[in-house]
Amino acid sequence: METIRTRYAGSQWLVFSAVILASASWAEVAPAAEAEAATAKAETGTPESGPASEMKPYTEVISGTGVKFDLVPIPGGTFTMGSPADEEGRNPDEGPQRKVKVSPFWMGKHEVTWDEYDIWSFRLDELRREQAGIKPTNLDVKADAVTRPTKPYVDMTFEMGHDGFPAISMTHLAAKMYCVWLSEKTGHYYRLPTEAEWEYACRAGTNTPYSWGDDPDDLEDYAWNEDTSDFQYMKIGQLKPNAWGLFDMHGNVAEWVLDRYTPTLYPGMEGDLLVNPVVVPKATEEYPRVARGGSWDQPADELRSASRLSSNPDWKIQDPQIPQSIWYFTDALHVGFRVVRPLHVPAKEKRIEMGWEPLPGEVTEDGLKGGWIDDGDGSAPADVRRELKD
Repeated sequence: METIRTRYAGSQWLVFSAVILASASWAEVAPAAEAEAATAKAETGTPESGPASEMKPYTEVISGTGVKFDLVPIPGGTFTMGSPADEEGRNPDEGPQRKVKVSPFWMGKHEVTWDEYDIWSFRLDELRREQAGIKPTNLDVKADAVTRPTKPYVDMTFEMGHDGFPAISMTHLAAKMYCVWLSEKTGHYYRLPTEAEWEYACRAGTNTPYSWGDDPDDLEDYAWNEDTSDFQYMKIGQLKPNAWGLFDMHGNVAEWVLDRYTPTLYPGMEGDLLVNPVVVPKATEEYPRVARGGSWDQPADELRSASRLSSNPDWKIQDPQIPQSIWYFTDALHVGFRVVRPLHVPAKEKRIEMGWEPLPGEVTEDGLKGGWIDDGDGSAPADVRRELKD
Protein backbone atom coordinates (compact mmCIF):
# COMPACT_ATOMS: atom_id res chain seq x y z
CA MET A 1 0.00 0.00 0.00
CA GLU A 2 1.21 3.51 -0.81
CA THR A 3 0.27 6.73 0.97
CA ILE A 4 -0.73 9.57 -1.33
CA ARG A 5 -1.06 13.17 -0.16
CA THR A 6 -3.46 15.45 -1.97
CA ARG A 7 -4.83 18.97 -1.44
CA TYR A 8 -8.53 19.84 -1.37
CA ALA A 9 -11.09 22.29 -0.02
CA GLY A 10 -9.04 25.38 0.75
CA SER A 11 -5.65 24.04 1.74
CA GLN A 12 -6.79 21.02 3.73
CA TRP A 13 -4.95 17.73 3.27
CA LEU A 14 -6.47 14.36 2.65
CA VAL A 15 -4.40 11.23 3.15
CA PHE A 16 -5.59 8.02 1.60
CA SER A 17 -4.15 4.70 0.52
CA ALA A 18 -4.18 3.12 -2.89
CA VAL A 19 -2.77 0.00 -4.43
CA ILE A 20 -0.67 0.91 -7.44
CA LEU A 21 -0.33 -1.74 -10.11
CA ALA A 22 2.08 -1.10 -12.97
CA SER A 23 3.93 -3.09 -15.58
CA ALA A 24 6.26 -2.24 -18.41
CA SER A 25 5.28 -2.46 -22.05
CA TRP A 26 6.05 -0.85 -25.41
CA ALA A 27 7.58 2.38 -24.29
CA GLU A 28 4.57 6.04 -23.02
CA VAL A 29 2.78 5.06 -19.76
CA ALA A 30 -0.51 3.68 -21.37
CA PRO A 31 -3.30 1.47 -20.04
CA ALA A 32 -3.13 -2.30 -20.32
CA ALA A 33 -6.28 -3.95 -21.64
CA GLU A 34 -7.60 -5.18 -18.30
CA ALA A 35 -5.23 -3.66 -15.74
CA GLU A 36 -6.74 -1.95 -12.71
CA ALA A 37 -4.28 0.93 -12.98
CA ALA A 38 -2.18 2.63 -15.62
CA THR A 39 0.83 0.98 -17.20
CA ALA A 40 4.11 2.85 -17.51
CA LYS A 41 5.45 3.21 -21.05
CA ALA A 42 7.88 5.40 -22.98
CA GLU A 43 8.71 5.60 -26.65
CA THR A 44 11.68 3.75 -28.06
CA GLY A 45 14.21 5.54 -30.23
CA THR A 46 15.03 9.22 -30.39
CA PRO A 47 12.49 12.04 -30.75
CA GLU A 48 12.67 14.16 -33.87
CA SER A 49 14.08 17.60 -33.20
CA GLY A 50 12.75 19.51 -36.21
CA PRO A 51 14.48 22.44 -37.89
CA ALA A 52 15.02 25.48 -35.69
CA SER A 53 13.17 27.64 -38.19
CA GLU A 54 9.94 25.86 -37.29
CA MET A 55 10.21 26.76 -33.63
CA LYS A 56 9.38 30.43 -33.27
CA PRO A 57 7.16 32.25 -30.77
CA TYR A 58 3.73 33.10 -32.13
CA THR A 59 0.34 34.47 -31.11
CA GLU A 60 -2.82 32.42 -31.64
CA VAL A 61 -6.05 34.35 -32.18
CA ILE A 62 -9.31 32.53 -31.44
CA SER A 63 -11.26 33.37 -34.57
CA GLY A 64 -14.40 35.45 -34.28
CA THR A 65 -13.58 36.68 -30.78
CA GLY A 66 -10.46 38.84 -30.75
CA VAL A 67 -9.15 36.80 -27.81
CA LYS A 68 -5.55 35.67 -28.26
CA PHE A 69 -2.77 33.92 -26.39
CA ASP A 70 0.99 33.53 -26.85
CA LEU A 71 3.03 30.38 -27.43
CA VAL A 72 6.72 29.92 -26.59
CA PRO A 73 8.95 27.35 -28.36
CA ILE A 74 10.45 24.69 -26.08
CA PRO A 75 13.42 22.92 -27.69
CA GLY A 76 13.59 19.16 -27.38
CA GLY A 77 16.22 17.83 -25.02
CA THR A 78 17.26 15.61 -22.15
CA PHE A 79 17.03 16.38 -18.44
CA THR A 80 16.97 14.72 -15.03
CA MET A 81 13.37 14.51 -13.84
CA GLY A 82 12.44 14.43 -10.17
CA SER A 83 14.32 15.66 -7.11
CA PRO A 84 17.44 14.38 -5.35
CA ALA A 85 16.98 12.70 -1.98
CA ASP A 86 18.58 15.62 -0.12
CA GLU A 87 16.43 18.40 -1.64
CA GLU A 88 14.70 20.39 1.09
CA GLY A 89 10.94 19.86 1.13
CA ARG A 90 11.15 16.78 -1.07
CA ASN A 91 8.36 14.16 -1.09
CA PRO A 92 8.90 10.46 -1.92
CA ASP A 93 6.73 10.68 -5.05
CA GLU A 94 9.37 12.88 -6.69
CA GLY A 95 11.64 9.93 -7.27
CA PRO A 96 13.49 7.97 -8.20
CA GLN A 97 15.11 10.53 -10.46
CA ARG A 98 14.96 9.53 -14.12
CA LYS A 99 16.82 10.66 -17.21
CA VAL A 100 14.14 11.77 -19.68
CA LYS A 101 14.17 12.98 -23.27
CA VAL A 102 11.31 15.03 -24.70
CA SER A 103 10.51 16.15 -28.24
CA PRO A 104 10.15 19.85 -29.10
CA PHE A 105 6.85 21.63 -28.54
CA TRP A 106 5.30 25.03 -28.02
CA MET A 107 3.85 25.90 -24.62
CA GLY A 108 1.41 28.59 -23.59
CA LYS A 109 3.33 31.54 -22.21
CA HIS A 110 0.57 31.87 -19.61
CA GLU A 111 -2.08 29.75 -17.96
CA VAL A 112 -5.38 29.55 -19.85
CA THR A 113 -7.55 32.48 -18.77
CA TRP A 114 -11.27 32.79 -18.23
CA ASP A 115 -11.33 35.03 -21.31
CA GLU A 116 -10.23 32.02 -23.39
CA TYR A 117 -12.00 29.26 -21.49
CA ASP A 118 -15.44 30.87 -21.46
CA ILE A 119 -15.52 31.03 -25.26
CA TRP A 120 -15.71 27.24 -25.19
CA SER A 121 -17.66 26.63 -22.00
CA PHE A 122 -20.40 29.21 -22.67
CA ARG A 123 -20.40 28.95 -26.50
CA LEU A 124 -19.57 32.65 -26.75
CA ASP A 125 -18.16 32.20 -30.25
CA GLU A 126 -21.42 30.68 -31.50
CA LEU A 127 -23.54 33.36 -29.83
CA ARG A 128 -21.45 36.14 -31.31
CA ARG A 129 -21.79 34.70 -34.83
CA GLU A 130 -25.53 34.31 -34.41
CA GLN A 131 -25.98 37.86 -33.16
CA ALA A 132 -23.84 39.29 -35.97
CA GLY A 133 -25.32 37.06 -38.65
CA ILE A 134 -21.88 35.69 -39.55
CA LYS A 135 -21.65 32.40 -41.43
CA PRO A 136 -19.44 29.82 -39.65
CA THR A 137 -16.17 28.78 -41.28
CA ASN A 138 -15.22 25.13 -41.78
CA LEU A 139 -13.13 25.33 -38.59
CA ASP A 140 -16.10 26.83 -36.73
CA VAL A 141 -18.32 23.95 -37.82
CA LYS A 142 -15.80 21.40 -36.53
CA ALA A 143 -15.34 23.27 -33.26
CA ASP A 144 -19.10 23.62 -32.74
CA ALA A 145 -19.40 19.82 -32.86
CA VAL A 146 -17.09 19.36 -29.85
CA THR A 147 -18.92 18.56 -26.60
CA ARG A 148 -19.07 21.49 -24.20
CA PRO A 149 -19.84 21.61 -20.46
CA THR A 150 -23.25 21.90 -18.91
CA LYS A 151 -23.91 25.22 -17.21
CA PRO A 152 -22.28 25.48 -13.76
CA TYR A 153 -24.68 26.02 -10.88
CA VAL A 154 -22.39 28.63 -9.27
CA ASP A 155 -19.97 31.29 -10.48
CA MET A 156 -16.77 29.27 -10.91
CA THR A 157 -14.55 32.32 -10.34
CA PHE A 158 -15.84 32.38 -6.76
CA GLU A 159 -15.62 36.19 -7.03
CA MET A 160 -11.82 36.14 -7.20
CA GLY A 161 -11.63 37.85 -10.60
CA HIS A 162 -12.33 37.09 -14.26
CA ASP A 163 -10.70 39.14 -17.03
CA GLY A 164 -7.01 38.28 -17.22
CA PHE A 165 -7.22 35.72 -14.42
CA PRO A 166 -6.52 32.00 -14.90
CA ALA A 167 -9.50 29.69 -15.38
CA ILE A 168 -9.90 27.32 -12.43
CA SER A 169 -11.90 24.45 -10.99
CA MET A 170 -12.32 22.51 -14.24
CA THR A 171 -11.94 18.73 -14.17
CA HIS A 172 -9.14 16.97 -15.99
CA LEU A 173 -11.68 15.86 -18.60
CA ALA A 174 -12.89 19.43 -19.12
CA ALA A 175 -9.33 20.66 -19.68
CA LYS A 176 -8.77 17.92 -22.28
CA MET A 177 -12.06 18.69 -24.03
CA TYR A 178 -11.12 22.37 -24.17
CA CYS A 179 -7.94 21.35 -25.98
CA VAL A 180 -9.97 19.29 -28.48
CA TRP A 181 -12.20 22.31 -29.14
CA LEU A 182 -9.23 24.69 -29.41
CA SER A 183 -7.55 22.38 -31.92
CA GLU A 184 -10.64 22.32 -34.13
CA LYS A 185 -11.17 26.06 -33.73
CA THR A 186 -7.64 27.08 -34.71
CA GLY A 187 -6.50 24.27 -37.00
CA HIS A 188 -3.44 23.74 -34.77
CA TYR A 189 -3.18 20.70 -32.53
CA TYR A 190 -3.26 21.56 -28.82
CA ARG A 191 -3.30 19.34 -25.73
CA LEU A 192 -2.27 19.24 -22.09
CA PRO A 193 1.46 18.74 -21.48
CA THR A 194 2.76 15.45 -20.21
CA GLU A 195 4.22 15.52 -16.72
CA ALA A 196 7.71 15.18 -18.22
CA GLU A 197 7.14 18.03 -20.68
CA TRP A 198 5.81 20.24 -17.91
CA GLU A 199 8.79 19.72 -15.59
CA TYR A 200 11.26 20.08 -18.47
CA ALA A 201 9.71 23.42 -19.46
CA CYS A 202 9.48 24.59 -15.85
CA ARG A 203 13.13 23.85 -15.13
CA ALA A 204 14.24 25.65 -18.31
CA GLY A 205 17.67 24.04 -18.17
CA THR A 206 18.12 24.19 -14.39
CA ASN A 207 18.56 21.38 -11.86
CA THR A 208 17.81 23.48 -8.78
CA PRO A 209 14.64 23.27 -6.64
CA TYR A 210 13.17 26.30 -8.44
CA SER A 211 13.71 27.57 -11.97
CA TRP A 212 15.42 30.67 -10.52
CA GLY A 213 17.75 28.74 -8.21
CA ASP A 214 17.86 27.40 -4.65
CA ASP A 215 16.58 30.29 -2.56
CA PRO A 216 12.84 30.24 -1.73
CA ASP A 217 13.18 33.85 -0.55
CA ASP A 218 13.33 34.88 -4.23
CA LEU A 219 9.88 33.39 -4.75
CA GLU A 220 8.14 36.76 -4.44
CA ASP A 221 9.71 37.82 -7.75
CA TYR A 222 8.42 34.78 -9.66
CA ALA A 223 5.44 33.16 -7.96
CA TRP A 224 2.14 33.72 -6.20
CA ASN A 225 1.73 31.48 -3.17
CA GLU A 226 0.22 31.58 0.32
CA ASP A 227 2.71 34.26 1.41
CA THR A 228 2.35 36.60 -1.59
CA SER A 229 -1.08 36.11 -3.19
CA ASP A 230 -3.51 37.86 -0.83
CA PHE A 231 -5.39 34.55 -0.46
CA GLN A 232 -6.58 34.22 -4.06
CA TYR A 233 -5.32 33.62 -7.57
CA MET A 234 -3.80 36.59 -9.39
CA LYS A 235 -3.78 37.97 -12.93
CA ILE A 236 -1.43 36.14 -15.25
CA GLY A 237 2.02 37.43 -16.20
CA GLN A 238 2.61 39.99 -13.46
CA LEU A 239 5.85 38.51 -12.13
CA LYS A 240 9.12 37.42 -13.74
CA PRO A 241 9.11 34.50 -16.22
CA ASN A 242 11.55 31.60 -16.15
CA ALA A 243 14.56 31.50 -18.49
CA TRP A 244 12.43 30.18 -21.36
CA GLY A 245 9.86 32.96 -21.09
CA LEU A 246 7.09 31.06 -19.28
CA PHE A 247 5.13 32.93 -16.61
CA ASP A 248 3.59 31.54 -13.41
CA MET A 249 5.04 28.04 -13.77
CA HIS A 250 5.51 28.19 -10.02
CA GLY A 251 2.35 29.08 -8.10
CA ASN A 252 -0.78 31.04 -9.01
CA VAL A 253 -2.70 27.90 -10.04
CA ALA A 254 -1.49 24.31 -10.12
CA GLU A 255 -1.64 23.01 -13.69
CA TRP A 256 -3.17 19.83 -15.06
CA VAL A 257 -0.91 17.47 -16.99
CA LEU A 258 -1.96 14.40 -18.96
CA ASP A 259 -0.64 11.81 -16.55
CA ARG A 260 -2.27 9.56 -14.02
CA TYR A 261 -0.73 9.99 -10.58
CA THR A 262 1.56 7.20 -9.37
CA PRO A 263 3.42 7.30 -6.03
CA THR A 264 6.80 7.03 -7.78
CA LEU A 265 8.01 8.29 -11.15
CA TYR A 266 7.15 5.87 -13.98
CA PRO A 267 6.87 2.59 -12.04
CA GLY A 268 7.77 -0.49 -14.05
CA MET A 269 9.76 1.43 -16.64
CA GLU A 270 13.31 0.27 -17.16
CA GLY A 271 16.24 1.74 -19.04
CA ASP A 272 18.71 4.57 -18.61
CA LEU A 273 16.74 6.96 -20.84
CA LEU A 274 12.96 7.39 -21.05
CA VAL A 275 11.71 9.02 -24.25
CA ASN A 276 8.46 11.02 -24.10
CA PRO A 277 7.05 9.10 -21.11
CA VAL A 278 3.42 9.55 -20.05
CA VAL A 279 1.14 7.64 -17.66
CA VAL A 280 -2.23 7.14 -19.36
CA PRO A 281 -5.28 6.49 -17.13
CA LYS A 282 -8.16 4.22 -18.05
CA ALA A 283 -11.29 5.94 -19.35
CA THR A 284 -13.28 4.61 -16.40
CA GLU A 285 -10.78 5.92 -13.86
CA GLU A 286 -11.43 9.56 -12.96
CA TYR A 287 -8.80 9.75 -10.22
CA PRO A 288 -6.01 10.31 -9.46
CA ARG A 289 -4.53 12.75 -12.00
CA VAL A 290 -1.47 15.00 -11.62
CA ALA A 291 -1.32 18.79 -11.29
CA ARG A 292 2.03 20.58 -11.27
CA GLY A 293 3.57 23.84 -10.09
CA GLY A 294 1.75 24.50 -6.83
CA SER A 295 -0.71 27.32 -6.29
CA TRP A 296 -1.68 30.54 -4.58
CA ASP A 297 -2.62 28.75 -1.34
CA GLN A 298 0.46 26.54 -0.92
CA PRO A 299 3.82 26.99 0.85
CA ALA A 300 7.05 27.57 -1.04
CA ASP A 301 8.33 23.98 -0.88
CA GLU A 302 5.21 22.79 -2.74
CA LEU A 303 6.03 25.11 -5.64
CA ARG A 304 9.35 23.41 -6.42
CA SER A 305 9.93 22.23 -10.01
CA ALA A 306 9.65 18.56 -8.98
CA SER A 307 6.65 18.89 -6.64
CA ARG A 308 3.56 16.85 -7.60
CA LEU A 309 -0.11 17.11 -6.60
CA SER A 310 -2.68 14.30 -6.84
CA SER A 311 -6.38 14.89 -7.54
CA ASN A 312 -9.07 13.03 -5.60
CA PRO A 313 -12.90 12.82 -5.29
CA ASP A 314 -13.00 15.28 -2.39
CA TRP A 315 -12.38 18.05 -4.89
CA LYS A 316 -16.15 17.67 -5.50
CA ILE A 317 -17.08 17.30 -1.84
CA GLN A 318 -19.34 20.39 -1.84
CA ASP A 319 -21.01 19.68 -5.19
CA PRO A 320 -24.70 19.13 -4.29
CA GLN A 321 -25.75 18.10 -7.79
CA ILE A 322 -27.12 14.69 -8.70
CA PRO A 323 -25.10 13.39 -10.45
CA GLN A 324 -22.01 15.39 -9.56
CA SER A 325 -20.55 17.31 -12.48
CA ILE A 326 -17.95 15.74 -14.77
CA TRP A 327 -16.91 19.26 -15.78
CA TYR A 328 -16.33 21.24 -12.57
CA PHE A 329 -14.81 20.92 -9.10
CA THR A 330 -16.30 22.85 -6.18
CA ASP A 331 -13.19 22.38 -4.05
CA ALA A 332 -10.28 22.88 -6.46
CA LEU A 333 -9.99 26.65 -6.58
CA HIS A 334 -6.24 26.15 -6.90
CA VAL A 335 -6.24 24.14 -10.18
CA GLY A 336 -6.03 25.39 -13.78
CA PHE A 337 -3.95 24.48 -16.84
CA ARG A 338 -1.94 25.66 -19.83
CA VAL A 339 -1.73 24.17 -23.31
CA VAL A 340 1.08 22.80 -25.46
CA ARG A 341 1.36 22.24 -29.20
CA PRO A 342 3.70 19.39 -30.22
CA LEU A 343 5.95 20.00 -33.21
CA HIS A 344 5.08 16.58 -34.62
CA VAL A 345 1.52 15.23 -34.35
CA PRO A 346 0.88 11.48 -34.73
CA ALA A 347 -2.27 9.93 -36.19
CA LYS A 348 -5.47 10.11 -34.13
CA GLU A 349 -5.32 6.43 -33.13
CA LYS A 350 -1.88 6.99 -31.67
CA ARG A 351 -2.96 10.20 -29.92
CA ILE A 352 -5.79 8.38 -28.18
CA GLU A 353 -3.48 5.52 -27.21
CA MET A 354 -1.09 8.01 -25.61
CA GLY A 355 -3.91 9.68 -23.70
CA TRP A 356 -3.62 12.97 -25.55
CA GLU A 357 -7.38 13.04 -26.18
CA PRO A 358 -10.43 11.91 -24.18
CA LEU A 359 -11.43 8.30 -24.67
CA PRO A 360 -14.93 7.19 -25.62
CA GLY A 361 -16.71 6.65 -22.34
CA GLU A 362 -15.04 9.51 -20.49
CA VAL A 363 -17.89 11.83 -21.47
CA THR A 364 -20.79 9.96 -19.87
CA GLU A 365 -24.44 10.39 -20.81
CA ASP A 366 -25.13 11.88 -17.38
CA GLY A 367 -22.31 14.34 -17.98
CA LEU A 368 -24.16 15.81 -20.94
CA LYS A 369 -27.10 16.74 -18.71
CA GLY A 370 -27.31 19.33 -15.97
CA GLY A 371 -27.24 18.01 -12.42
CA TRP A 372 -30.16 18.30 -10.01
CA ILE A 373 -30.16 19.62 -6.47
CA ASP A 374 -32.82 17.79 -4.46
CA ASP A 375 -34.15 20.03 -1.71
CA GLY A 376 -37.12 17.84 -0.84
CA ASP A 377 -39.64 19.81 -2.88
CA GLY A 378 -40.00 17.17 -5.57
CA SER A 379 -38.06 19.18 -8.15
CA ALA A 380 -35.68 16.34 -8.99
CA PRO A 381 -36.73 13.89 -11.73
CA ALA A 382 -38.76 10.89 -10.61
CA ASP A 383 -35.96 8.36 -11.11
CA VAL A 384 -33.61 10.51 -9.01
CA ARG A 385 -36.23 10.85 -6.23
CA ARG A 386 -36.70 7.07 -6.20
CA GLU A 387 -32.95 6.55 -5.92
CA LEU A 388 -32.72 9.01 -3.02
CA LYS A 389 -35.66 7.35 -1.28
CA ASP A 390 -34.13 3.90 -1.64
